[in-house]
Amino acid sequence: MAFMLHPRLAKGTHFIGKSGSCHLLLKDNAAFPWILIVPETEEEVVELHQLPAEQFAEVVFLIRQVSQFMSDFFQPEKLNVACLGNVVRQMHLHIVARWSDDAAWPDPVWTCGIKKAYRDEEIIELCVRARLALNLAEEP
Repeated sequence: MAFMLHPRLAKGTHFIGKSGSCHLLLKDNAAFPWILIVPETEEEVVELHQLPAEQFAEVVFLIRQVSQFMSDFFQPEKLNVACLGNVVRQMHLHIVARWSDDAAWPDPVWTCGIKKAYRDEEIIELCVRARLALNLAEEP
């Protein structure tokens, strides 16, 4: 099985790096610092509990690592972690930094129409720091 990132996940994101079987993507919305974890898995696997046990453990450990990185880098009041898949069925997880004064608080970010693109230098800095902190491979 050759891994193919769903076009909707690819649109509006920047590749950060790869950890094991997981691709990490930065959502291009600086209003809500947001990283996606996309495990390489079979198309019919859309829920966390459907992952093979070893990959499940890998994903959960990566959620912890990414959450720690986001806590250190962005210093949010709260992190939202979700595996929705209501629109895009390909297995992916969201980790979003939140503050009580952000544009969507206390509602979910995906229903908020606020978008703010990162500047190129912000994308580079964030991706480099994440790669270093998480020991990520730079190529998919």
